[in-house]
Amino acid sequence: MDRAAFEGVFADYAPRVRAYFLRHGLNRSLADEVVQEVMLTVWRESERFDPAKGSLSTWVFTIARNRLIDSVRRQKRPEPDPTDPCWSGDPDARPPSPEAAAAAASRARNVQRALLSLPPEQRRVVEALYFEGQTMSELSAASGVPLGTIKTRARLALRALRGNVEGETEE
Repeated sequence: MDRAAFEGVFADYAPRVRAYFLRHGLNRSLADEVVQEVMLTVWRESERFDPAKGSLSTWVFTIARNRLIDSVRRQKRPEPDPTDPCWSGDPDARPPSPEAAAAAASRARNVQRALLSLPPEQRRVVEALYFEGQTMSELSAASGVPLGTIKTRARLALRALRGNVEGETEE
């Protein structure tokens, strides 16, 4: 769609889409914002419009309806309560004792040493799964390594880590 054609579409449809949003309960500023989103989608996706499937009006208002649904869903999501204990933690919790902090630091060093002792391909699998949040399937697709091999490397790595970390903590 060229600029002149879009200007005509915007002039014709933007007020109608805004009225549609206002009738469906959006306030004026939100309606204006969502109209802009709709018209931007019309501009960016104009090559997807197919007159054989329906009229321009039907296409524009389908986009508008979908944006309205998205907007209503966003509005219905409750805002997180910053005083909720799940966000603020336990107010009665005490800082760890020096002994507990030292034990946690020691365990972290042991885990780090154990990770460094793994073969590089096993360490890469553990890092991707546990530190980067990838799934085994994602890692397999990204690396080109078969999924079964990824699973085997993960199993072997975890077994080795368990043995190394448990062995060092008993010393």
